[in-house]
Amino acid sequence: VQLQASGGGLVQAGGSLRLSCAASGRTSGIYTMGWFRQAPGKEREFVAAISWSGGSTYYADSVKGRFTIFRDNAKNTVYLPMNSLKPEDTAVYYCAARRWGVVTTNDYDYWGQGTQVTVSS
Repeated sequence: VQLQASGGGLVQAGGSLRLSCAASGRTSGIYTMGWFRQAPGKEREFVAAISWSGGSTYYADSVKGRFTIFRDNAKNTVYLPMNSLKPEDTAVYYCAARRWGVVTTNDYDYWGQGTQVTVSS
């Protein structure tokens, strides 16, 4: 499975971006898709995750109410619209996929290359 993230960029505080992550390869084995982020000098942290059906979603407290995760299984793509962005959201955002179960730890089977999000104050 290969994951290709896109949609990052530079935005002012209060602005919006939408990240996308397209999966290719043996995608039938994917159950959960998630987003993580890593700011300079910090550990990678969980942002959001979604089950295969989309019926279960999970968010970090820091992004609840501002970020939304959803997926289009027909396109093997997961999206992360991000609203009301803050400077502390600045990080490299990674998409990830897991073969079974939804978890909020780093225990995912596949990782994308990351896309930079920079929020200016």
